[in-house]
Amino acid sequence: MAKDADRVAQELMRQHRQREKFRTLSPQWPVEDLEDAYAVQARFVARMRDESGAAIAGYKIGLTTKRMQHMCGIDHPIPGVVLADRVHRSGVRLDLADHVHLGFEFEICTRLGRDLPPGGAPYDREAVADAVDAVCAALEVVDDRGADYAGLDVRSLVADNSWNAGVVLGEFKTSWPELAPVEGVVHRNGEEIGRGRGADALGHPFEPLTWLANHLARSGGGLKAGDFVMTGSLITTRFPAGPERYDFDVSSLGHVDVTVG
Repeated sequence: MAKDADRVAQELMRQHRQREKFRTLSPQWPVEDLEDAYAVQARFVARMRDESGAAIAGYKIGLTTKRMQHMCGIDHPIPGVVLADRVHRSGVRLDLADHVHLGFEFEICTRLGRDLPPGGAPYDREAVADAVDAVCAALEVVDDRGADYAGLDVRSLVADNSWNAGVVLGEFKTSWPELAPVEGVVHRNGEEIGRGRGADALGHPFEPLTWLANHLARSGGGLKAGDFVMTGSLITTRFPAGPERYDFDVSSLGHVDVTVG
């Protein structure tokens, strides 16, 4: 798949530059299964890094809640890479015009204090939890490029780096309560529009983190100290229609906000 993966990654780069609507890659492009999709994602990320010079800062895990799986018609988590030049701090202003179809997801983010190398796999939740040194409230910035969710193909979604367009991070905290019962509440322009709990992410935010550690290990990769991992949206993705402000508060973890212009 190596040659074909690079060719598909090049096509994805072209689509993004031309701001084209998201569309299924197969059968026109040879992405036959998830293994192929991960190969394309790796080449797509490499091409983005070559173009921007940005390092890998962390990872996102998508579709970790039933509501998000239902929204996308997919029944399992998917990974993506977050590049350093797409990491923002709370209070950032983002422009709608910089995206084809901007969306926000509302998450608990974890930060690793030590490596989880492939040699240590398979990891269980206890081992992964022991490696986490901080957590925070966070927003994932996504750009679905106007995708048709009714016909969404998971291989094409994964190949396109799971639509990650960045993250907005709150302040990391090195001590935190039990995460399953914590509640996250989203306000748009001061009006509550949704809420969810840590348990919505596969029962506990460390469950998707464990899934990612083992997923990366199977391909010879691993999480490293300093990496952050977005553990999945507790609330259905919201798509700004114009100038808006989003505030996301997670009980005992803190606050993160973003303004769209």
